[in-house]
Amino acid sequence: MAIGGPAILFGKVMHARLFPKRNAFSYGIYYLRLPLGELSRLPIARNRFGLLSFYDIDHGACDGSSLADWAGNVLAAHGLSAAGYRIELVCMPRVLGYVFNPVSFWLCRDREGKLRAVICEVHNTFGERHCYLCARSDRQPITPGDTLEAEKVFHVSPFLPREGHYTFRFDVEGDRFGAWIDYFDREGRKQLSTALTGDVRTMDKNTLRQAFFRYPLVTLKAIVLIHWQALKLVSKRVALIRKPAQLESKLSTTRNLTKV
Repeated sequence: MAIGGPAILFGKVMHARLFPKRNAFSYGIYYLRLPLGELSRLPIARNRFGLLSFYDIDHGACDGSSLADWAGNVLAAHGLSAAGYRIELVCMPRVLGYVFNPVSFWLCRDREGKLRAVICEVHNTFGERHCYLCARSDRQPITPGDTLEAEKVFHVSPFLPREGHYTFRFDVEGDRFGAWIDYFDREGRKQLSTALTGDVRTMDKNTLRQAFFRYPLVTLKAIVLIHWQALKLVSKRVALIRKPAQLESKLSTTRNLTKV
């Protein structure tokens, strides 16, 4: 039976850069899975300092306003009625007040529990963000066999140009979580593969304690590893790309659907 309340995802992050120089890494991590309808009774600190905490201002409109309203407005603006939807935010916590979320996932399920959309909220190390709304063009449920595709319109890495496209796949059935995001250059060649995979466990004092001590300072670890991998790419003489001015739009959508 699937866990319905607040939960912790214990999993692994994987990145594999395929060219011009190969570079790959994988490490253990944990994320929170938070039903938006249950934010008022989380077993961790909310909007206040704690060993582990969650701040509304880190997501959505990033102004402390209702996360459920923000997500509902995004869905409604793109032909997805949020009425009756159960929306879960999968994100990293603040650890001792510090957080960096490279990507968070808003899982939007209908009354039957079927996945209708995923909002991928991407942050870069320059304090900027962009959201990719992933949904089938026919607005039917997203299955593990579906691949959704979107133009790359947000600059994240100084080693990848703002061109080409991403593909997205999701497997969030039961108590497992899998998200695969691959980048293809403008010639259609896969250049980067990424994945977040793992299993979900009920969030309580024991699992929170286990997460904190199993992966200490996990958010600081994430930002340190990003810069460490950047140094490795520089040492391999991968060219740096000057950061362009970001586009005004803060949200884009998948444009088509294929089967894997």
